[in-house]
Amino acid sequence: MSHSYRIKTALSRRKVLQHGAAGLGLILLSPFAWASEAWQQLDAAKQILNGATPITQGLTLDLPHVSEDGSAVPLGIQFNGDLADDDYLTDIHLFAAGNPQPEIATFRLNELSRYPDIATRVRLNETQHVVAIAKSHQGQTFAVSQEVRITVSGCLMRSEDSQTEPLTNPRVSVNQQVAAGDSLEVRTLINHPMETGLREDSSGERLPRHIIEQFTVRLGDEVAFEAELHQSISANPYLRFHLTPHQSGELVFEWQDDQDNQARHTSELSVS
Repeated sequence: MSHSYRIKTALSRRKVLQHGAAGLGLILLSPFAWASEAWQQLDAAKQILNGATPITQGLTLDLPHVSEDGSAVPLGIQFNGDLADDDYLTDIHLFAAGNPQPEIATFRLNELSRYPDIATRVRLNETQHVVAIAKSHQGQTFAVSQEVRITVSGCLMRSEDSQTEPLTNPRVSVNQQVAAGDSLEVRTLINHPMETGLREDSSGERLPRHIIEQFTVRLGDEVAFEAELHQSISANPYLRFHLTPHQSGELVFEWQDDQDNQARHTSELSVS
């Protein structure tokens, strides 16, 4: 082997290593590369997927890139993916990978709520990825994740001693008239401390866990929308979602917490 060939070979190897290291750096630093694996590193998400490879297009998260208050981070989730005409999403699972309890909420959908556009507010303990997993009636799975940088933790913040009375003052905003098959926006808000069981009061005593666990909306005798809530939902839970009613009836909104307390609100709906 000639001396000049050895020099060229060494230089080529050096370039490969340099470009390889740079490429590796791009992979490690790219938020898209990390986000694509976020659900693969979360046991709760892997259990939902059950070995399926999710579609990574169609499901989107709307979160701020940076939040100064981790106790009330606005979160939106939408779906604009491709599904068969007779298919629809049946559930959406939300996770906060860096929270002590990763589960945020599960939304149960059906033909009355088949066009997901959901918003709420969540607690995030630290800078982390939020993960969403969705499943359709015909078995398709979708996944998405997004990083949020948190300035002040939302799970361990010291709480004030005074608390709002749980499950009081339910507020519902919904049009009472809608055309059959049109999307109907619904906004709900209710007083509740949503205590995680991890926070302390002003004297340093840990506050017991106390959260709303179930939210259900019925149109007549039919369930239209359900939400299973966890500790990562912010105090005074806010939910915005959409329904596609085809007949008139009474909308019934029900909240239930982990101490079996309940609240109820009704609204008449006219479908033309």
